[in-house]
Parts: sequence; C-alpha cells; structure tokens
Amino acid sequence: MRQIKYLVLLAAVMGGFAACKRDSFDAEAQFRADTTAIRSYVTANNIPAVKDKYGVFYQVITPGTGNVTYTGSTQVTVDYSGKVLGKSENFDSSAGTARTFQLGGLIPGWQIGIPYIQKGGKVRLFIPSQFGYGNSAQAAIPANSVLDFTIELTNVQ
Repeated sequence: MRQIKYLVLLAAVMGGFAACKRDSFDAEAQFRADTTAIRSYVTANNIPAVKDKYGVFYQVITPGTGNVTYTGSTQVTVDYSGKVLGKSENFDSSAGTARTFQLGGLIPGWQIGIPYIQKGGKVRLFIPSQFGYGNSAQAAIPANSVLDFTIELTNVQ
C-alpha cells in the first residue's frame, strides 16, 4: 500500500513538472515572431517604419516642434488610437479628446516611441508584445498581441 502511495505521489510530481514545462513561455521566440509579423505588415502595406534599438517599429508622421528631454515624470497629452496589428477595430482610443498621462506610467512601447516626436507631432508605433501587455490577455487584447498605435502629441510638460 505504501508503495502505491509513493507511486501516485511520484506521478503527481512528475505531472506537475511536465505541466510547467508545457506552459513555459519563450519570450525570445515570441519577440522574433512579433518582429517578423511587424516586418511583414509594414512591408505589405508600404509603411515606411523604422526599427529602433529596442525592437519597436515607428513611423514619424509629423515630427512636431520643441526640444523636450523626456523622463518618466514628463506629462504627455495625447490623442491616440490603438488596435491589435492587422485588425481594423480599435481596442482603445481617446476619441478625439486628448488625454494626459505621465510617460513613466504608460506601457513600455509608448515610453520608447513618444520621445521620437515633440509637441504637435504624430507617430505610429508597432509595438512587440513584450513592450505592450506581454503574454497576458487584457480585455479586448489577446495575449502576445503586437500593438499598432497612432499617437498625436498635443502637449508635453
């Protein structure tokens, strides 16, 4: 009887380890997949996006004016829309009413991309999932989603 208990316990532990291995997330592979998806999308749609050193692709539509040096505490007022790459419907939008945020409180993709423009500027960001919401689903955003944001910077302080 004791041997059966140990065998059952051993099987349960082994099953637990097997489940953990199956559920492991490979961030590097996801980043490569995201980069491939972005590259394919911008090429197919003739979007002149540039890949920065972090892996965020951006298209400066209008550079804006000024010489703000951005920090995490910089307040940015933006009019924006965001969708999952390749989808037509927005999952979020300021709907024409600019909203103010502290840059350091935004997703990393915005923290990386907004400094490419100044006040009055407009940028389109193609954000790999690791710089968005990662491998966790968020309401209308599936896990591991590449994000496509268009952001107009109406004010910066």
